[in-house]
Amino acid sequence: MACSTGAHAQNPNDDDEINPQTGLPSSTAFDSKGRPIRKDTANQKLQHRDPLADSITISYHYFDSTKTYKLDSSINDFFTRYPVPWTNTDLGNFGNATRSLFFSPYMKSGWDAGFHAYDQYKYTLENTKLYSSTRPYTEMGYMLGSKSEQMIDIRHTQNRKSNVNFGFDYRLINSPGTFKGQNTSHNNIRINLAYQSKNKRYSNNLIYITNKIRSSENGGIQDDTKLSGLTFNDPFGIPTRLGNASSFSRNFFSTAINTGTAYNETVILLRQNYDLGQKDSLVTDSVTYKLFYPRIRFQYRLEYRKQDYTFQDFYPVDSLYKSFYNYIPHGDTLTFKDSWQNLTNDFSVISFPQKNNLNQFLKAGAGYELVAGGYSPYNKKYSNIYFAGEYRNRTRNQKWDVVASGKFYSAGSYAGDYEAYISLSRLLDKNKGALQLGFQNVNRSPSAIFTKGLTAFPVQTDGGFNKENISRAFAAINLSSLGLSLTGEYYIVSNYIYFDNFFTAKQESTLFNVIHIGAEKKIKLARHWNWYIDLHVQQAAGNPPVNLPLILTRNRFAFEGNFFKNLFLSTGLEVRYYTSYHADNYSPLNGQFFLQNDFTTANNSPDVNAFLHFRIKSFKGFVRIENLNTINSKDKYRFTNPNFNAPHFPQRAMWFHLGIWWNFVN
Repeated sequence: MACSTGAHAQNPNDDDEINPQTGLPSSTAFDSKGRPIRKDTANQKLQHRDPLADSITISYHYFDSTKTYKLDSSINDFFTRYPVPWTNTDLGNFGNATRSLFFSPYMKSGWDAGFHAYDQYKYTLENTKLYSSTRPYTEMGYMLGSKSEQMIDIRHTQNRKSNVNFGFDYRLINSPGTFKGQNTSHNNIRINLAYQSKNKRYSNNLIYITNKIRSSENGGIQDDTKLSGLTFNDPFGIPTRLGNASSFSRNFFSTAINTGTAYNETVILLRQNYDLGQKDSLVTDSVTYKLFYPRIRFQYRLEYRKQDYTFQDFYPVDSLYKSFYNYIPHGDTLTFKDSWQNLTNDFSVISFPQKNNLNQFLKAGAGYELVAGGYSPYNKKYSNIYFAGEYRNRTRNQKWDVVASGKFYSAGSYAGDYEAYISLSRLLDKNKGALQLGFQNVNRSPSAIFTKGLTAFPVQTDGGFNKENISRAFAAINLSSLGLSLTGEYYIVSNYIYFDNFFTAKQESTLFNVIHIGAEKKIKLARHWNWYIDLHVQQAAGNPPVNLPLILTRNRFAFEGNFFKNLFLSTGLEVRYYTSYHADNYSPLNGQFFLQNDFTTANNSPDVNAFLHFRIKSFKGFVRIENLNTINSKDKYRFTNPNFNAPHFPQRAMWFHLGIWWNFVN
């Protein structure tokens, strides 16, 4: 974001919240010339503060965004706290590779390594939350699942001084899994610091992120019929397509990955601002607020990324590789590894037309990018020059919101790459909802994994690929008075690059399009009974190399309400269903999902979960029994009939989750 550092002065009056757009108390008004004046509160009635409303002094915005959010205290949707959204599917264990059931191509220009099967488990700059808090805030979460699955989630932010803000995030995901060679162990750390000088002219943001992804790869099970009639109903004994049987372990404390994926990523970003503008002050009965209105901002951004992508097998079984992948390992160990480093220097000038509206600005800048990497290591080096621009305007009445941005690579290895985005939002009259319209287009070079000579992974191509071009038109309307939200997306794709087997990458030169329409609706069935409907329909025109379910829906039937003053409850059933389609297969050696047209999900049943969610003050609890649909009447009513969301990768059987999240405002 061009207008926020994440550090705000301590407010001497906790009942008078700081407005993140102006840096002033929310009770401050403005005269016809935009100068601040104090509202007349003499005749207003005193109100007692709600002791449950901890978010009254806490708000946040995402990095590079101007929209402000309050803390989410809702409990009816477990996936607001689960890293993988309900619209995704994985390979059968929490932490394994995951993909969206929607058409969701990668839409960023410039260099890209091409490994995205584990993106949902990573911290990113885009999902970094920068808090505005008058007091220290901590949120601690712990989730325990079947087979010793666990997740630890910790978040803390506070102002060390009135002009210094500190934020810390940590997440651990550890899950041994049900089958051999499924164990995962992910660690994520994020630290962000924000500083603003006392004269408010200089500010900076420092963000440090490290993601360590560890996931064993078993390639799926050898025989799908072995799931029923198991000894002690334990699927751990089913033979898998990868891994040495003697190397498997169920030790909860062991995080070793003998056969599988190891990804490491480090991101360091420093962004500095220096403002030219106008000084002012606001004098009240007891406090003098020093004000500064930026009119011109000089911004410098330094970003460093280091990424390592590895597939390793310390005990390769030649017969398994030959039988299932037609591949013969060489040597006692098998290792594929790509390493990349990226250094970006970016300078921008930002103009603020209105002195008391930092959400309106015009930004123009340029950057120089150095990329080195590949295998052996760093056998390739690139340099790029790009130009970027952005315009944002959120009107003071917040009825209109305009965002337009663009980036163009003018010289270097990725010359000709570009991305453009525009969005127009409007609040409907009488707060009945909101409307958004937008368009996005990207022209991008092939990712490194698709480029011959750039990767050590066993990828076969027919030669060089042309640049991908993807256009996306989108719209959304939220009718709050009806409890209804509608969304729509329309893609036009040319030169689409994809995998069509375990090793071969291809490009579809023929233009094709995909349409996606979605709806969310809340229906009140009775006083405490609600029905939440999510419905999505998507269709690819022609015969493109894309397989998608025509219909994807989730329905939640919940008994919920506020009981015994402090108890908020939501309990009921959750059902997810999608129509049969040819689900993508997965290549463990390359870490890529790929197109296949043999296996279908026709035998899958709807996913059925029972849940009990509750909140008592700032304590939230989630108790869930998932995949009740896997009960098998032909196998003594045991839960041995799992769904398959990829060929030979069975999903979990009945699964238990217990999660607690507790936040503190000191």
